[in-house]
Amino acid sequence: MTDTDPRDDDRLTITAPHRELLDQVLDRWSLDVLNELCERPMRFSALRRAIPTVTQKSLTATLRRLERNGIVERVVLGTRPVAVEYRITPLGKTLRAPVDAILHWAAEHLPRIDAARERYDAELDDGPH
Repeated sequence: MTDTDPRDDDRLTITAPHRELLDQVLDRWSLDVLNELCERPMRFSALRRAIPTVTQKSLTATLRRLERNGIVERVVLGTRPVAVEYRITPLGKTLRAPVDAILHWAAEHLPRIDAARERYDAELDDGPH
């Protein structure tokens, strides 16, 4: 018995570029930043306040990665003093549906996942497999 369809045309292929992109766009801080920017454009300091557990260094690196991948744009505002605002791009907005689907899957299956973790941990506590 197999759990997957062996047809080659439906085969999921994960290449190095796929893995790199997913690592850069769906990491811990990126999801938090995208969650905030989906609501409205924000300045760096507002993002720091909205995500209090992120360090300045991590937030800077995250915003640069998202900008490099075309998910977020950095807009210089013509104010005095000059200010910078971060906005989600149209490409970034296309991530909403797949991320929502993963979050829905997680919410639906979390009780089964928690039970599996508890069984696994209990087996580890009981000795070698």
